Amino acid sequence: MSFRVLLIASIAAATVVTESEQACAQNARDNGSYTTELPPVEVAPPATSAKPAARRRRTEARPTTAARSTATALRVYPTSPVATPSTALAVDKVPSSINFVNTPEIERTNSLNVMEALQQNVAGVNISNVAGNEFQSNLEFRGFVASPVSGTPQGLAVYQNGVRVNEAFGDTVNWDLIPTAAIKSIAVVTNNPAFGLNALGGAVTVQMKDGFNYHGVGWDTMGGSFGRIQSSLQWGKQVDDWAVYGALEAVHDDGYRFFGTSNVRRFYSDIGYRNDGNEFHLNIGAAENQFGAATTTPVELLQQNWAATYTTPQTTQHQVGYLNLTAKVEATPTWTIEGVAHYRAFTQQTQDGNPTGAQPCTADATLLCFGDGTTPAFGLNGQQLSNPFPADAILGEIDRTYTSTNTGGFSLQATNTDQLFGHDNRFVVGTSFDASVTHFGAGAEIGTIDNNYVVNGSGILLGTSGSPVSDGPVSLRTTNQYTGLYALDTFDVTKAFSITAGGRFNDARIVLQDQIGTALNGNETYDRFNPIIGGTYKITSGLTAYASYSESNRAPTPLELGCANPAMPCIIATFLVSDPPLKQVVSHTYEAGFRGSQDLSFGKLEWKLGGFRATNTDDILSIPDPITSLQGFGYFQNVGDTRRQGIEAEANLKSSAWQFRTSYAFIDARFLDALQLGSNSPFADPTTGNIQVLPGNIIPAIPRHRIKASFDYSVTDAFKVGGDALYVSSQYFVGDQSNQFQQLPGYAVFNVHASYQIDKTYQVYARVDNILDNRYATYGTFFDTTSVPNFANGGNQFTDPRSLSPARPRAFYAGLKATF
Repeated sequence: MSFRVLLIASIAAATVVTESEQACAQNARDNGSYTTELPPVEVAPPATSAKPAARRRRTEARPTTAARSTATALRVYPTSPVATPSTALAVDKVPSSINFVNTPEIERTNSLNVMEALQQNVAGVNISNVAGNEFQSNLEFRGFVASPVSGTPQGLAVYQNGVRVNEAFGDTVNWDLIPTAAIKSIAVVTNNPAFGLNALGGAVTVQMKDGFNYHGVGWDTMGGSFGRIQSSLQWGKQVDDWAVYGALEAVHDDGYRFFGTSNVRRFYSDIGYRNDGNEFHLNIGAAENQFGAATTTPVELLQQNWAATYTTPQTTQHQVGYLNLTAKVEATPTWTIEGVAHYRAFTQQTQDGNPTGAQPCTADATLLCFGDGTTPAFGLNGQQLSNPFPADAILGEIDRTYTSTNTGGFSLQATNTDQLFGHDNRFVVGTSFDASVTHFGAGAEIGTIDNNYVVNGSGILLGTSGSPVSDGPVSLRTTNQYTGLYALDTFDVTKAFSITAGGRFNDARIVLQDQIGTALNGNETYDRFNPIIGGTYKITSGLTAYASYSESNRAPTPLELGCANPAMPCIIATFLVSDPPLKQVVSHTYEAGFRGSQDLSFGKLEWKLGGFRATNTDDILSIPDPITSLQGFGYFQNVGDTRRQGIEAEANLKSSAWQFRTSYAFIDARFLDALQLGSNSPFADPTTGNIQVLPGNIIPAIPRHRIKASFDYSVTDAFKVGGDALYVSSQYFVGDQSNQFQQLPGYAVFNVHASYQIDKTYQVYARVDNILDNRYATYGTFFDTTSVPNFANGGNQFTDPRSLSPARPRAFYAGLKATF
């Protein structure tokens, strides 16, 4: 007890979101309605050390009448990566915003892309299609990003069943690897350092289904516009103390842009055992996906054809296999031990057609130079390359990368519910360790660009070339070791007032080993303790106030450390060079707000209103190279302090026959320090290639306003209709950190859907996305107008520097669901 008293001033509580087993099983079979409220969980009153309570067997189908009379209905939410219902606290004690997406809300989208459910149901989430493929979009929340695009500074941690899935080499998040049909719930947790590295803006926690909460067979097949055909099959069964679950998914889509074909194949399974309050799970998953990614396209080409692309091929292939073992043991009536051990093998192969610095030498056109007409372009043998191309050929290059990462680790957490000084208290202490080994390789093949902007390879491989720009083969081995130790505690001062305090210590060790020479060798260590303190006050039974402060940090990734020298820029995520170290990013976040609910004569109203302010010190950005006009070259740089602040409001009104939901998010993201950045902006200094950023300039690619609305109405018990509306305001182009260029226009999108339940087994449904066929872009940047001619305009030079990622036009889909 004395140890606990000493820690109470500096440690905080954890809670976990879950659904009751009965509710989850029902959700799996009920495809006709959905609810946004967090489902109640029956939690027995915590036993104290003085009067231990007998534990009830968890395999009972339903609690007895006596057990139910002593149970309390709680709505609970995750505040640590490793948590189960038995280590949960009431939502009213969570001192931060609540953002939760449950199974029916995911099913409502009729999509196997989980980001669609997040965008529809979380006020602060915005999706931008940076890579030109909807399965590889950026998820931005409060101005922080979780992206599959290498080179994007990441600001969100993502967990699947308690295992961190940010890839080790660049902290990227490959949303396409998570099987959507197998997801039970998603929470976007804010202002909590317990989630470790990268949780600057928060953490996305994905909880998967198992055979205890999903029973029966579910099959869903859908097809429609742009060659889309998708199907999912899931099955779950419980036999006494054992349960098994499995899910298969497959998607084919031709894409709404040239060369945009996608093929997705995913598998997930879980075997579980539980008895007398103890529970064990073994889950195994795998995926193999291929994508055509068109990235951004010059405006002048999109004006000719909305499906146009620029410098292809651009393809990505993912393979992953993972195995997780989770355990929960009730050691005593008041101590619960939870843990997870995991192994993950991930490979990625990319090819990317680009303009090139290779060109005929000025003095001798039979030889190739790089970057200018005098610096030799070398082959892999170190000899200057000869020029076999016609004099009128437009040269380009196909950049290829290979990334293979093996990650293993564990997390262990203990939770205690003994009272402290006669007051309810929940104490959590945990640790985690993750180790990754990555082999990264890159190479370039010189080719020619045809009139369709396709780079055709010649078989000529480029060696290390250019000065100061370096292009050429890379072979790198990196190791990441991430260790964390956290302690959290929630103390009930009164029945209405709870205090949360605590913190986490992070240790990140990153080693780079150049497999060709020594230029890329490096060894960096980043340590930090991040605190949290907050509280909640239950003003009435339907109104709660909350406030909190926390800190979080992000260590630079091996990718960023390998490309951080302004004097030696490289192709981001491809050709790395020797670099100085980067500082870690630290975020300081304040958050406060209110949330409540009210029973009405015709239904129920739930709402929330909150504000936040997050200040990053030593933020990291990807900077285009100001020295050369070569497209894609750049480096990573600490850019001083930045700030993201805003408000979020949400209301959900629900009756037995209909539901209406609306939300608004305002996000103000700005630079706080003056600095000069390289840019392809037309306002860049023609001599230095730099733009001047002033304190108060708005950070690009972060729309300030997001308005969302949705409704569902049961015309009859079998026939249901609904719709969604989304408005996203204008944003500055990436590269326009000085805010001198006109903004990328905002957009509004409307979607409708309907379903008909034929009988207890079969349901037909249909949806129309972007019903007004609005043509808009979710992302914009600048490109070098002189790199490649405008073949659509007679080979003249491009005149408009804007390059956009166009959104999907109107699309029709229809499908059939069956549950047995």
